Amino acid sequence: MKLIAALRKPLFTLSLATAGLCFAASVQAGAQKEEVLSASVRSMLQHAVADQAAPKLAFASQQEAQLWLDDMSQRLAKRIPDAEYRFDLLSTVHYEATRAGLDPHLVLGLIEVESGFRKYAISQAGARGYMQVMPFWAKAIGSPDDDLFHLRTNLRYGCTILRYYLDMEKGDLYRALGRYNGSLGKPEYPNMVKAAWHKHWSSPQQKSGRSTG
Repeated sequence: MKLIAALRKPLFTLSLATAGLCFAASVQAGAQKEEVLSASVRSMLQHAVADQAAPKLAFASQQEAQLWLDDMSQRLAKRIPDAEYRFDLLSTVHYEATRAGLDPHLVLGLIEVESGFRKYAISQAGARGYMQVMPFWAKAIGSPDDDLFHLRTNLRYGCTILRYYLDMEKGDLYRALGRYNGSLGKPEYPNMVKAAWHKHWSSPQQKSGRSTG
């Protein structure tokens, strides 16, 4: 498979800051709170989810990209046996996370907690897909017809929303994760995401940095 080396910086930042369905017992999602968005914020978010540029992997080289994909694919194999689908999922996670200025390993940790990597997961609140996106977002910043179970659509929305919350909270990941889950101020969800991120998805460099820091 051909991998495309691309930009090292995210393509956007927000200045403001079929198997059956898997229901609430299978997911940890809460519910992002619907809020009134200013015209400028709505416009930025709409632009963020509407861009249809071809996915590119933001690595220095094709070899580096392949090493990352091979490593993450091995970690994900027990959850998703299909190697080709794992490649597609991981490539999309890396692209959408990097595009939004997020760590792809953080996003993998969030997906693990939110949906257990179940494409068709649905929470009691109605959040959908890998990143458990609430349907009101499609009406607010996209199109009501957007399929939130579609791989790239779900990850595009999820990463855009998390970036929005991170900017809103001035870089405070703990509070941004709380907003994402609809549990702002409670420690359980942010701690779960951080634990999954560092235990299962950290890169070797990140692990090394923590052990020596």
